[in-house]
Amino acid sequence: MGQKPLIIGICGGTGAGKTTITDRIIRALSEANVIVIQQDNYYKDLPQLSLEERRKQNFDHPDSIDTPFLIEHLKKLRAGEGIDRPTYDFTDYRRLPETVRIEPRAATILEGILIFESKPLRDLLDIKIFVDTDADLRFIRRLVRDIRDRGRTMESVIEQYRSTVRPMHMEFVEPSKRYADVIIPEGGQNEVGIDLVIQKIRSLIPR
Repeated sequence: MGQKPLIIGICGGTGAGKTTITDRIIRALSEANVIVIQQDNYYKDLPQLSLEERRKQNFDHPDSIDTPFLIEHLKKLRAGEGIDRPTYDFTDYRRLPETVRIEPRAATILEGILIFESKPLRDLLDIKIFVDTDADLRFIRRLVRDIRDRGRTMESVIEQYRSTVRPMHMEFVEPSKRYADVIIPEGGQNEVGIDLVIQKIRSLIPR
C-alpha cells in the first residue's frame, strides 16, 4: 500500500450504527487525518422526473447509486487529488448544484449500506467493516432520523421500510456481509470490537 491513503469501508443496514463507529475512528485518529465520504451523496440525479415520481424510486437498490462516479472520486483521493463531492437533498430527492470540496488525507472512510455490493468498489477498500445490528433497533433509528432530519412522516417511513428498505436489505445488504474483513455486532455499543478495529487502522495508516 506504500504511502497511499488508506480507504476504510463501513457497511451495514440502515440505522446499524455506521456513523457512530465512523465518529469513534475519527476521534482516535484526529480529524486532520481522516475524511468521510457517504454513499448517500452519490444517489443518481433524476431531474426529468416529477417530485412524486422521484419519491417512488427504490433508493435501496444498487442501481440507485452512481457507483462509477463514486469509484472515480475514491481513485482521485487515493492518487492525492481533491474532489468536488456531490450533495444530495433528501427532502426533494435531488442532487443539489452545490458541491463540497474535499482534499485527500491519510485515511478515507466510505460509509454506506451498499458499498460491499459492487466488486469494483470493494476492490478499492483496504479494510471492510460490517456493522451488524438487530433489525428492530435499526428501524427505530431510521424512523427517528427520517422524521427529524429528512422531513418525512411516520407513515411514509413505515411504508418505505416495508416496501423497499427491508426487502433490499435481505437481498443485497445482508449477503454482502460475507465480504467483510471484520463484523462488529451491536454497532457502537461494542467497545471491544471498535477498539480492535482502531488499533488495526492505526497500524496501517500512512505516516
